[in-house]
Amino acid sequence: MQSLQFELHANMEQRHWWFVARRQVMRAVVERLVPPQAGGDSSRRATVIDVGCGTGANIAALADGYHAVGIDTSPDAIRFAAQRFPDVDFRAGYAPGDLGDCLPQAKLVMMMDVLEHVPDDFQLLSGIMSAASEGTYFLLTVPADLALWSPHDETFGHYRRYDAARFRQLWADLPVEECLLTPFNTRLYPLIRLIRGWNRRRQQSTGEVGTDFDIPSTWKNQILRSVFAGERKRILRTLDGSSAATRMRGVSLMAVLRRGAGVIDVQTKPEAATDFFDPVAGEYLSTDPACVLA
Repeated sequence: MQSLQFELHANMEQRHWWFVARRQVMRAVVERLVPPQAGGDSSRRATVIDVGCGTGANIAALADGYHAVGIDTSPDAIRFAAQRFPDVDFRAGYAPGDLGDCLPQAKLVMMMDVLEHVPDDFQLLSGIMSAASEGTYFLLTVPADLALWSPHDETFGHYRRYDAARFRQLWADLPVEECLLTPFNTRLYPLIRLIRGWNRRRQQSTGEVGTDFDIPSTWKNQILRSVFAGERKRILRTLDGSSAATRMRGVSLMAVLRRGAGVIDVQTKPEAATDFFDPVAGEYLSTDPACVLA
């Protein structure tokens, strides 16, 4: 992501339906896994870390009940975040190295739409897990379904969109318990697929600075937010084991993992885990992307 996209996030993430609803879903899952502690001695609160926190609104939404820490490699993002959310411990740098002794103390680590931005997602996830303590929860979200690929993905520097099998490869050989793997933003999938397909054909995004983010009218924004956020009930039932993971298609995938005992060696991405796009070179890595996206 570039400075323009971070600035867009900072301007929109408190109001736009996608950002607001995603935070509502995230908050519900985090509270189910690690109960918050409001008031009292803040030093006794459970530590939650947001790796790739961007401009900070996700982790700031947890600052009232947790010791909230956000880290991002972009100084621009951290500058936007720190100016707006002084109750969060923001750090500019790379995880796990620049988290110091904070990571072993964490009860939960979030990586919300981060893994698709890095060339070696295996290395990033295993490296962070290797420094975490046994029992630490990981809440991961990624964009799903290559059929949704559009100029929006290219603007944001995505290497890939995931399916469940590719997502699971990241932790298949690690000592972790898979507590949840589910699609989300399923209710709006048909509408978003229609829009993304149209944008792909005309090679143009519908929103600002090359993205699909544009705040709609107030009533549309409220409806879209309610529809998306309403999925948190199903996700919590699935997490609790009271319902099966849906086979519906979602715009994103969510996983909850729990680190087990034992040493985790840092992995590198296997050759079989191919990517779709190289955002640095601006080139498709598929020999015929039109066929893949048909």
